[in-house]
Amino acid sequence: MAGKLAVIGAGLMGSGIAQVAAQAGWQVTLRDLDEAATARGLGGISKSLARFAAKGTITEQDAQDALGRITTTTDLEAAAEADIVIEAVFEKLEIKQEVFRALDRICKPDAVLGTNTSAIPITQIAAVTQRPEQVVGTHFFSPVPMMRLCELVRGLRTSDEALAAARAFAEGIGKTCIVVNRDVAGFVTTRLITALVVEAVKLVESGVVTPEDLDVACKLGFGHAMGPLATADLTGIDILAHAASNIYRDTADPKFFPPELMQRMVTAGELGRKSGRGFYQY
Repeated sequence: MAGKLAVIGAGLMGSGIAQVAAQAGWQVTLRDLDEAATARGLGGISKSLARFAAKGTITEQDAQDALGRITTTTDLEAAAEADIVIEAVFEKLEIKQEVFRALDRICKPDAVLGTNTSAIPITQIAAVTQRPEQVVGTHFFSPVPMMRLCELVRGLRTSDEALAAARAFAEGIGKTCIVVNRDVAGFVTTRLITALVVEAVKLVESGVVTPEDLDVACKLGFGHAMGPLATADLTGIDILAHAASNIYRDTADPKFFPPELMQRMVTAGELGRKSGRGFYQY
């Protein structure tokens, strides 16, 4: 059953979550630090809905109705009446903890607090609140309107009720959920793709294979829809490097340490599709 949702962060992930929730009938408050960010987020949602309408996936009226359910704001206090809050800010523990300290004060007692992290342990985020049982990892995948998976992650003290509410929300907006029962850094999907990307980068870095041939090997040999280096370019090389660092910091497992080539590419601004150049040119 649809209710009130607050999404904290109007970037690609946050706006995608806001869009699919609004399409499913939720009243959505989309919050970011300034009006320029919220305008970009709402503009991206409008363009995405227009593309779906042009393809006949939804009607023009559906698109307008979904937009009408989204309100933008720069005021975090607007999350006060939300039944579910999804945080989708930058993937850095200190920033997420700052948001959750504020949400703990602002949100109503029974609100479910979701964090759209791909690698940071949920317990570390929940620890700054007085309600860790209400905090759930809600890892959506980009682009959210297209990707069906949602990885739900239990923190050490996440309650069965909060997990069930998060699952009902995710399934209600059209996602298929998996549950991660132990709060390990990187969870399931990020650990798998990060380990694969790190090894792929090492093979390219050492001259064993070209990026093109490595991706062809994974597509034809393993049936992957996209090779790991093309995936890194799509996700953002900086995002994956940061995820790898988070997992390595938590586990000290050397297979997650970001290779030198990956680190240098991030420094040079070669971040993949969003910068026009990564392992491939765009």
